[in-house]
Amino acid sequence: MGIDFSLIWILIIFFGVMMYVVMDGFDLGIGILFPFAPDRHDRDVMMNTVAPVWDGNETWLVMGGAGLLAAFPLAYSVVLSALYLPLIFMLLGLILRGVAFEFRFKAHDHERHLWDKAFIVGSVAAAFFQGVALGAYIEGIPVVDRAFAGGAFDWFAPFPLFAGLGVVVTYAVLGSTWLILKTEGALQAAMIRLTRPLLWALLAFIVAVSIWTPLAHPGIAARWFAWPDMLWFAPVPLLVVLCALQLLHSLRGAPHAAPFFYVLGLVFLGYTGLAISVWPMIIPPEITIWEAAAPPQSQGFALVGALFIIPFILMYTAWSYYVFRGKVRAGDGYH
Repeated sequence: MGIDFSLIWILIIFFGVMMYVVMDGFDLGIGILFPFAPDRHDRDVMMNTVAPVWDGNETWLVMGGAGLLAAFPLAYSVVLSALYLPLIFMLLGLILRGVAFEFRFKAHDHERHLWDKAFIVGSVAAAFFQGVALGAYIEGIPVVDRAFAGGAFDWFAPFPLFAGLGVVVTYAVLGSTWLILKTEGALQAAMIRLTRPLLWALLAFIVAVSIWTPLAHPGIAARWFAWPDMLWFAPVPLLVVLCALQLLHSLRGAPHAAPFFYVLGLVFLGYTGLAISVWPMIIPPEITIWEAAAPPQSQGFALVGALFIIPFILMYTAWSYYVFRGKVRAGDGYH
């Protein structure tokens, strides 16, 4: 029995996208939360909590896309053709946000509000269109003769747009709990107050998507409720409730890291539930990872490079977060 390169590669891509969602999620969440912190000094502190690491967080997005191209070229061509517009809008949001991030620190006082607005718009747009792309992917992509057979605006539908709003709320919760971890005083207290309604909104989206998805997609419903597949799903809602309760409890007193890690748990559960729902399809609803795979020789050659570079990415990421650990206070600068 040979090595299943397709399985190894899908796990690598799954890991890379998960790392991006977590690490750039709280980063984007800070921009989404800017309207709730109108004070300039609070906004300075919020941005300084991610200033040393924000651009490195997007390494994982590049790795996920490059891995998809190398290991599953059919999926790369079909999925990107289907989601061309939302992904372009997402990238434009990331560009606007990145430019605003850099120029805000260099702008004169009377111009800074313009870059604040650009930072908000870029963050919200990037998060929203990531969710739209995810929702359109779950909806399914029509394929004929190994090519995308749909229209340019198939993604403009109720479920993808709803998923876009859900991702915005998810990133906002990640951002607020990250700020609880990294700040103190009045700003931290404001984020604690804000996290509670955001969590309830997130739970409402989770419930709505959990009901909407099987009703709209009989294939996913069959996978969820068929025996013994339902054994894999049964712990997920219980763990979601447990994480939510623990998160609410952790917000009492003087919270620090616990709220952030409980939100990470919620994100991981949702992401894992998605993976189980579409498995083993890489182009829902019909094309599996093995049908979309590159030749084993190509996958094996690319795998050597991936297994070499991923430990370095993990090491410098861990080192950067270690170096810039601790609370960020007013007056701590970004240079």
